[in-house]
Amino acid sequence: MSDFLDPEAQQARAIWLANLRQNLISPVSAIVGLCEFLEAEANRLALKDAATDLGRISQAATELSVFVDQLLHQGMISKLTINGDEGVKRLRHDLRTPMNAIKGYSEMLLEDLDDLNAGHLEADLRGLLQHTEALLQQIDVLASLTDNSSGGGLKIPEASHGTAAMFTSLAQSMRSVDPIAKTASLTGSILVVDDMEANRTLLARRLDRDGHQVWTADGGYSALEKLSQQAFDLVLLDLMMPDINGYDVLKQLKENDDWRDIPVIMISALDEIESVARCIEVGAEDYLPKPFNPILLQARISAALEKGQWRERERLYLSQMEAEKQKYANLLHNILPQKIVTRLNDGETTIADRHDDATVLFSDIVGFTEMSAKLPPAQVVHYLNRVFSGFDKTASELGVEKIKTIGDAYMVAAGVPDHRGDHAEVIVEMACRMQSQIEALNHDLDYPMHLRIGVHSGPVVAGIIGSHRFLYDVWGDTVNFASRLESTGSPGRIQISEETARRVTHHFGLSDPMDVRIKGKGQAKTFYVIGRRSDLG
Repeated sequence: MSDFLDPEAQQARAIWLANLRQNLISPVSAIVGLCEFLEAEANRLALKDAATDLGRISQAATELSVFVDQLLHQGMISKLTINGDEGVKRLRHDLRTPMNAIKGYSEMLLEDLDDLNAGHLEADLRGLLQHTEALLQQIDVLASLTDNSSGGGLKIPEASHGTAAMFTSLAQSMRSVDPIAKTASLTGSILVVDDMEANRTLLARRLDRDGHQVWTADGGYSALEKLSQQAFDLVLLDLMMPDINGYDVLKQLKENDDWRDIPVIMISALDEIESVARCIEVGAEDYLPKPFNPILLQARISAALEKGQWRERERLYLSQMEAEKQKYANLLHNILPQKIVTRLNDGETTIADRHDDATVLFSDIVGFTEMSAKLPPAQVVHYLNRVFSGFDKTASELGVEKIKTIGDAYMVAAGVPDHRGDHAEVIVEMACRMQSQIEALNHDLDYPMHLRIGVHSGPVVAGIIGSHRFLYDVWGDTVNFASRLESTGSPGRIQISEETARRVTHHFGLSDPMDVRIKGKGQAKTFYVIGRRSDLG
């Protein structure tokens, strides 16, 4: 019959039959679940007579479950379609035997509860009767769908407005998708989403018994609200729901940055392979048809929770790796200029550049060698750390490059690796601040210190030295000249070359020129920096 239907009609028929199957399965699932709880309680209380009757109820429930599980598969649908009334009559007859057994033994147990001192079992026993009656009503609905006037067969009725909307929503969601291209039991916080109360309640009780923390939602909107309020380790999501179908809820979860890593197991009576594949494709962890096998459900929940734990470990490891990477980057930036780090990361192995215009500063603490011989090593390191930490902070503030320290000597440069027009002025400003910092520190130190500073401007070569503990360094005559100016200067003074003086005379007050003999250079004119012109008035 279905061969003569167009694809859209076939899909509507499949969804309608799945809904009918779900309506039949729900009371059966409730009966099976209640039987399990009642048997466990009877065994706990050692109620032998009750346990015997409950065993018979459980056996009947199992038979009922197997029969209904097969009920609306393609082969059974064909039988109902061909045989019409006779097929449904046979169906009702086959179902009556286990249903009568469930009703009969349940009613007898209800009468004996007082004698058994087990009144707390009444609610579950009455639940068995209620769900058995609900199953019979669903069978009657199926019987009403046979069409005697047309020679028998199953006819698909006009759906109610609400049911039609639910089918349409699910069909559109499926149609909108492109073609489909052994651990210990874990516990966690689980959200159970199902619009049928019996399914929610029994599943929640089962999961609670297994040690999980369980929350329930009666539809898609309620589920999304709960997800926005707290974190869950796993979501068990019904596919067919009247407000938002489970497929669309799943898509929203996987499109949300905060929710996409939560494992989702789909549970539904709609078990066609295409539906399974689409849910897995969107991001579902697994898919279980109703009624679910409890052992299989437990295993898949444990597997999903374990995957969630592995994802969390992966995020932790990635976070740790990122932190270590950042520590490495920070360390590298403390050793080398940012521009040089970028070039190394880009794959350059040999870095050497000529800079035609730069300024270099050398400083030395006068008498530090003699002072360190009188002090404990820890105090020597403490003094140097206070001095050089202050210099480092100033260099960072002024944007000049610290090149290196050698013992109690400190070297900085400006105009490398990036050119700047004010390299001379900023280096002399650095020198003035260094002298001020030493003067301020001397108020706190037992051994006052004094700096000699030399500054010269000119061309330099700069680059990376070595492959182990490498550093960024500068070379050339300009560097040597600055070093000689430091060594020939006076304690507490800043001696600069004529070339540097020419560049900074508008910003700093200078002494009269001095003729100084520089090793390797002979006589040279030098100047002492008196102070900033803005401070001199």
